[in-house]
This record gives sequence, C-alpha cells and structure tokens, in this order.
Amino acid sequence: VADSRLDAVRQNIFLQTVTAYEDVRRDIEVVRIRENNVTVLIEQARAASDRFEVGEITRTDVSLAEARLAGARANHAGAQAQLEASNANYRLLVGIEPNMLVPPPAKPELPASIEEAIEVALANNPDLAAARYAERAASEGVKVAYGALRPQLSVVGTVQGQETLRDNFRDTNISAVAQASVPLFPGGLIRSQVCSAKLRRESSRRQTEALERQVYAQVAQAFYAHIAAMKTIEASDAQVEAADISYQGAKEELAVGIRTTLNVLDQEQELFEAQLSLVRAKRDAYVAAHQLLRAMGVLTPQTLNLEADIYDPQTYGDSRERNRLLTTAD
Repeated sequence: VADSRLDAVRQNIFLQTVTAYEDVRRDIEVVRIRENNVTVLIEQARAASDRFEVGEITRTDVSLAEARLAGARANHAGAQAQLEASNANYRLLVGIEPNMLVPPPAKPELPASIEEAIEVALANNPDLAAARYAERAASEGVKVAYGALRPQLSVVGTVQGQETLRDNFRDTNISAVAQASVPLFPGGLIRSQVCSAKLRRESSRRQTEALERQVYAQVAQAFYAHIAAMKTIEASDAQVEAADISYQGAKEELAVGIRTTLNVLDQEQELFEAQLSLVRAKRDAYVAAHQLLRAMGVLTPQTLNLEADIYDPQTYGDSRERNRLLTTAD
C-alpha cells in the first residue's frame, strides 16, 4: 500500500510541475500578445486623433479607439498579474525562478482509443492499486477476527545444559509444554470484532469501486479534453491566418475611406482573440496529455525520459545507497 501511495504522490508531483511549467509559458505569451495589442491600439488612437484634426473622422471614432486602448491596458495588467501568480506557483513546486523556459519535449505517445486508456488505467493507476491492497488487508482482517473463535494450540520447548569440567559431568534438561485454549464464554466481544472487520472489508470494497468509477471519469475527461484541444489548435491556426488577412485588408480600406475605425478595431480584436485562443489551446493539449498519463498511472520518469536518480524505498534502508542519494541531492 505504501509503495502505491508513494508512486501516486510522485506522479502527482510530475503532473503539477508540467502544469506549472506550461502555465508560465502560456502566460508569458498572453502578456506578449496583450502588450502588442496595447502598442497597436496606441497607434490607432494617435492616428484617429490626427484624422479627426483634419476632419476625416468624427469624435466618436476617436472615443472608440481610446476606449479600446483603455480596455487593452486593463487586460494587459490582468495578464501580468496572472503571470506573477503562475511564477509563484512554479517557484513553489520547483524551487527556482522560471527563467528562459524552453519549449517542452514532445508529448509521450498516447493510447489510440479510450478503451485502451481505461484498460491501462485499471491495471496501473497507483491510487487504485493502493485501494485494492487495502481491500485485501481488510479481507484478511476478517479471517483474523474469525480465528479468535477457534481453539488455539501453542507448544513451548526449552533446552538447558550444564557441564562441569572438574568432574567431567554433563547434565542436560529438555522440556516441552503444550497449551490449548478454547473460547467458551467470549461475552460477544469476538462476535463484535468479527462484525467490525466485515464492515471494514465492505467499506474498503465500496471505496475501491468508487475509485474505479473515478478513474474511468478521469481518463475520459483527459482523453476527450486532449482531443478537443488538438481540434481547437487546428481551428485557431486557421482563424489566426484568416483574421490577420482580414485585419490587414481593413487597415488598407480604412485609408481609402471604405472602412470605418470601428471596423478596423473589431478586426484587430478578432485577430488578438484568435492568437490568445491558439496559445491557450496549445497549453491545454499538452497538460491534458499528461493528465491522461497520470490517470492511467504511467506518468513515470521512464515515460517522460527523465535522467535522474529515482527514490527506491527498497534500497533506501541501505546506508550506502541513502548516502549516495543525499550526496547527489546536495
């Protein structure tokens, strides 16, 4: 049970670290996009003011540009606050500042179907394994409780020898005692202990069943979240390309008087929203893939191709192995 719980904690830490890493990278991109949006809108507001001075547009157009600029600055401030929160969470988990984060490695290979993912999860999920061990222990507890109702036989043997060198005398005593006990009047205590053990066994069985359903749900949520995120990435790529073409065309048409300032601002907003959607979808796809691996119970150093000393509880009792791990950690 303890080994399974240790494995569960280790995989949870891996998932939390991956999520924190991707959160920081996402928020850095969001801040960059928001900052670019502010820069563009400053130019738009300045251009609107200049065109108003020469009578090409109305005061309403200038107010629209200034309102969009104020909103963009507010969104930029919010994005910076979110980035600081993600940085703090990263420091909490990793212990260092998130400086110069490089793109993460490619996602590990995922199951082709949800049935395959569920099959792997039922066999490898460490939380489920711990629950099954606990259920088995509870079942053995019932047998132990029943054992108190049966007769008990114990045999105790002793051997004693005495030798005197002067007289060349040797005396040896051997004794064996057998004791038997039969519970005659337990007063209901043993029966109550048996009932209590049965209740613990039933509780463990119910907990295992509930955890199996929870694993089903976790696998399904992560599996379909990954599919949805991948489709969102594909759609957002196309949306960014189309929105950029539309925005560039709107700016040129505004210069010749075919479009209004509001049209250009709307096209610009659509472009930035498409870029934000793409950044978020990439983060969601990567995190969902690792959430699926965690639900399956295979988010291990081997799966992630990590080159590091992994704590092994079987060898930690060896003082030489313990000293080696502590030296490596230092």
